[in-house]
Order: sequence, then C-alpha cells, then structure tokens
Amino acid sequence: MLIAADNLHGLNAAVIKAMESLDARPIERLARQCEDHGADYIDINPGYLSPAKEDRIVFLVETVQKVTSLPLILDSPNPRVLRRGLEACNEPPILSALTLEKRKLQDLLGLAVESGAELVILLLDEASFSPATLEEKIALATILKEQATQAGVPTQNLIFDPVLPSLSWDDSFLRVRETVKTVRFLSTGAVFQEPVRTMAGLSNLRSGFRRIFPAQIEYTCLTLLAGAGLDILLCDVLNPELKNAISAMQRYC
Repeated sequence: MLIAADNLHGLNAAVIKAMESLDARPIERLARQCEDHGADYIDINPGYLSPAKEDRIVFLVETVQKVTSLPLILDSPNPRVLRRGLEACNEPPILSALTLEKRKLQDLLGLAVESGAELVILLLDEASFSPATLEEKIALATILKEQATQAGVPTQNLIFDPVLPSLSWDDSFLRVRETVKTVRFLSTGAVFQEPVRTMAGLSNLRSGFRRIFPAQIEYTCLTLLAGAGLDILLCDVLNPELKNAISAMQRYC
C-alpha cells in the first residue's frame, strides 16, 4: 500500500495564507516534511479557486516540484484548474477526480485522454452524492469505468475511490463497512474480472470533528482497508501516531 500525503490542501490555514501571498516557503517546508515522513505521493488540493485565482494551483505545483520529485496527485472539482496544474507538472500526475457529474464526464475525461494521466474515479453520482451500499457503489463504479474506457482511458490508468464517510453522518459505520467491502471486491477482480487499483481518503472520517471522534478510529479503519487490498491511502502523513500505525502495518502485512 502506497501513501499519499493530503497535507497540502485548501483547508490548511498555512496553505491558504501561502496561496494568498504567493509565499513559497511554507509550501516548500510542507512538501519536504511529507517526503521525510514517508509519503509516496503528494496530493495538491487548493480547494475552490475563483477564476481570478486559478493560477494558484500552478504556484503550488511549481513550488512543490522545486523541493521534491515525488509524483503528484492534482485534486480539484474544476477540470479547468486541473488543466492548469497539469500543464505545470514536470511528470504526468494523477488527476482527481472523475464523478458522474456531466461537466466532469465531458471535460475531465478529455483531459485524461489527452495527457495520458492516471485518473481517480470517485464513486459519486451526478448530484455528487455518495451511495451507501456495496451494490450501489459497484453499480456506479461499473458505469464510470465504462464511460472512462469508452472515452479512451485504459483500465490500468484508473484508480477507484469508494469514498469514506464523515463519522458525523448517521449511517457512517455502515458506510465504512461497505467501503471496505467495495475495496475488497475491486482489488480482487470480483467486479471487472481483473483487479483494479483503489484509493481511500482516511482524513474524511474525522474532518471537522477531530475533537469529538478519537484518532483510534482512523487506525482501525486503516487496518481494515489494508486487509482489503487498498493500493493508495490518502492521509495526514505528519500525524506521528498514524505514521507509526502505517509503519507497523507495512512491516507485518
């Protein structure tokens, strides 16, 4: 299982401030720390950018590339922002993420085909809603895979994210269970007659509720996902306790 650092995101106060002032130093420091803490990828997610500030993703990409050669994941709901970030990359990144939303089917698929980049498929429907059950997730994965491959994205370039819930949702533990089951089905080839890669954002679980839900929940979920065959874990690599849990799991699994 590979580790993607999600520390460079638009909810991080240091990242927000750096993007506003175009101060490269905090971004360089974060990128170096992520690499030093064992990240295999760095996820760059600037959050919502107004049309006047879409160049901020270029600033982030160029700044990170000055201090590390780790491969990048470009994460934005706006295909136009992804295109600008992609054009600044020294090496093809992973693009995140395709959903069943019409705009993304039109624009993001074309960008993935044009660039040859790998593509995260986020299991969200046309209303950007995450279905709860294994059956619904597999049905959505099948539709999105068909759309992607028909557009010209090869299956080996696809990475499926079944979407971990926020623990604040009423049915969150049902959704965690179904997400783990979905990872297992996808990674073993039970769905598409061949294994496909999977990703999960561990930080989704306690986002906004870190004072309410204990960190141990993340570590437990990490173990379940690893056992299900998860390929890429998106997480806070600067959390020392999580780093220790990942190291222990990688040593014995």
